[in-house]
Amino acid sequence: MPTVESAKDKAFIQALCYGVCRYYHRLDFILNQLLDKPLKDVDIKSLILIGLYQLQFMRVKSHAAVSETVAAARKKPWAKALVNAVLRNYLREQDRLEQQADQEPSAALSHPRWLIDRIQQDWPQQAPQLFLENNRQPPMVLRVNLARISRERYLNQLAERGISAVPVDFCPSALMLDSPVPVDLLPGFDQGQVSVQDAAAQLAAQLLDVQPGHRVLDVCAAPGGKAAHILESQPQLKELVAVDIDASRMQRVSDNLQRLKLEAGLLVGDAANPEAWWDGQSFERILLDAPCSALGVIRRHPDIKLLRRAEDIAQLQSLQKNILGAIWPLLAPGGILLYATCSVLKQENEQQIEAFLAEHIDASQLLIEAGWGSAREFGRQIFTGESAMDGFYYARIIKR
Repeated sequence: MPTVESAKDKAFIQALCYGVCRYYHRLDFILNQLLDKPLKDVDIKSLILIGLYQLQFMRVKSHAAVSETVAAARKKPWAKALVNAVLRNYLREQDRLEQQADQEPSAALSHPRWLIDRIQQDWPQQAPQLFLENNRQPPMVLRVNLARISRERYLNQLAERGISAVPVDFCPSALMLDSPVPVDLLPGFDQGQVSVQDAAAQLAAQLLDVQPGHRVLDVCAAPGGKAAHILESQPQLKELVAVDIDASRMQRVSDNLQRLKLEAGLLVGDAANPEAWWDGQSFERILLDAPCSALGVIRRHPDIKLLRRAEDIAQLQSLQKNILGAIWPLLAPGGILLYATCSVLKQENEQQIEAFLAEHIDASQLLIEAGWGSAREFGRQIFTGESAMDGFYYARIIKR
């Protein structure tokens, strides 16, 4: 078991890493104003960014932030004077530097310029709020296993442990914690009473509307949260088959189902090439949690802003189209396919579904009527932070 001190250290280091990723574009802009020429040493650059983040965003005393950051450069003695000078110059010129950063869009919003342009193009009215939400820390949301325990009873168990939470009105299995806690403090976690899953992702199970005796396919299933929720919601399934192309990620599906004491058929296979793994029996329900840019979950994974590139979107759109076309023949007549992404870009979402429906005369859209998200001509979009949810998109398609 980790000591209290080591647990605090781990939380502090995690906060630093996430924080620097979250505000990288702003911090990097400020650093460039403080340097005569670009810093080629990646380690020292990262260290200075960590120092700047502490000075601007954390409740760390300035002298402590400077001295500890300088001390961390001890393996590269040449850099200690540089680190010290840069951080102290920032403190002297902080107001001017912050005002400069506010005038440069990428620094002001702490997003890459290509992403700013794409979001503003797709959602001019919602863009300011989307940028704000992407830079906020997300809530911790639980999915109560209603097959084992009621949400009200589990809420009482949390209260007995001093953990505050509130029910999510439009999602009967969801509870949002006031503050995140380690999963080992959650009552019944090891026994499968509860899982960690954002409310937006929990909507998939109810949208799929699985009935007793159905055969269900979960495509691109890892890490398995949606598959588990489907099994929890409808224990009288004929079968659930989960497919993912990555064997290591499929192991996570297996681990999650084992903890929850649930069973499913697990296949490692390429969703765009079902002939290699499909047994020829059709499915009444298919969940396609499509590979996507993940721009709706930036607040949970701020490194997306550093790793994702503009050219990735067209490649992902092509992959999504290929998987949709390949999986469609596996759906039984009268069956429903639920298309889902954790993206907010129209190219991956409503435009993808519009194109699919135009190319498949046996496919029709089933409208999603709900009190969450925004109805689009095709599907329904959840904007990041809306009702405290991650950014998500859903569309339901029925085979005529």
